[in-house]
Amino acid sequence: MPGTEGREMQRRDFLSTVVAAAFVLPPSAAFAQQPRRIGLLRLALADAKQLADIRQGLEEAGYAEGRNLVIDYRFAEGHYARLPELAADLVRQNVEVIITSGGISAVRAAMRATSTIPIVGTNVDAGRIADPLVKHFNRPDGNVTGVSLITGDLTAKRLQMLAELVPGAAIGVLMNPTATNHQRSREAIEEDGRTLQVKLVFAMVSTDADLDPAFASLAGQHVGAILPEAEPFLGNNWRRLVPLADHYKVPMMQEWREAVEAGGLISYAPPLAWVGRQVGNYAGQILNGAKPADLPVVAPTKFELIINLETAKAIGLTIPYTVLLRADEVIE
Repeated sequence: MPGTEGREMQRRDFLSTVVAAAFVLPPSAAFAQQPRRIGLLRLALADAKQLADIRQGLEEAGYAEGRNLVIDYRFAEGHYARLPELAADLVRQNVEVIITSGGISAVRAAMRATSTIPIVGTNVDAGRIADPLVKHFNRPDGNVTGVSLITGDLTAKRLQMLAELVPGAAIGVLMNPTATNHQRSREAIEEDGRTLQVKLVFAMVSTDADLDPAFASLAGQHVGAILPEAEPFLGNNWRRLVPLADHYKVPMMQEWREAVEAGGLISYAPPLAWVGRQVGNYAGQILNGAKPADLPVVAPTKFELIINLETAKAIGLTIPYTVLLRADEVIE
C-alpha cells in the first residue's frame, strides 16, 4: 500500500484530472449552469407573433428560452393601473433585465420600480411628451435604452391619408382617456385636424366593452373614417377593431401591418417585427455584459404603407390612385 506521501500525490493527481475535465467537458457535463433570468412587462395581452420576435432577437445574442434563459412574463391586459405593481413584482423576482412593451407607461412603471436593473423599452421616447425618458439617444443616461417608435408623430400623416380616402368627410377619433399624456395627445390631434381642415368627432374608449358603443356612436354621426389613437390599448387591440370596422363598413386606419394582413384596410408604421427583434437583441447584449448607456436608443428608418384592396372592396371604398402609388404593399 502506498504511504501517506503517495496517497497525497494520488489525491492531487485525481483533483488535477477533475479540474482539467471541467475545462474540456461541455458546461452541462462539468457543472450545471444556472439560466439567466429576464422579465417582460407588457401592457396588452400576450401576442404570439410579437413574443416570437422578441425571442428571435434574444437568440441572435445567444439566449434561448428553455435552454439558458428564463423569461418572467407580466401582462397588464390593457389596464394601465396594473403596470406599477407588475413592474415591482419583476424586481422582486431579481430579473437581470426588464423588457417593456406597451409604450411610455410601461417604461415609466419599470423606471419607478428600479433604477439599477437595465430596462429595454419598445418606446422609450415619443415626440409629443413633455418629459423624455432619456436625455440623449446616442448615449442614454441611467438604466434605460431601447427603441423610439415616434408613433405620435405619425398621427398627422395617418390623418392626412384618411382625409384623402374620404375627402370632405368627418373623421372619428378613438381615444383612451386613461392613456399616458391623453390630454396632450388630444390637443395635438385637434391641431392636426385644424391644419388639414378636417372635422374630427371624438369617442372615448378604455376597455373592450367601450368599443362597440363607440363605433355605433361614430357611425350614427356619419363619420367617413375612423382613426384610433396611437397608444398601446388601441394599437394592440386590432383583433377587436377590425371586425367592428367591417361590421359598420367604415374605413379605419390601423397602426400595424399585422392588422391589415388580418383584414384591416390600411396601416402606416415601422415594421413591428423589427421592433421586437431589436429589444430582444438589446436585452441579450446586456446579459452579455453591455451597459444600457452604451446602447443607443434606435429609431426605425423604414415606414410601411400597407393597403388591403379586398377590404376596400368589401366596404365599398375606392382607393385613390395617388394613395396606391405610395403603398409599399397592396393586398389583393
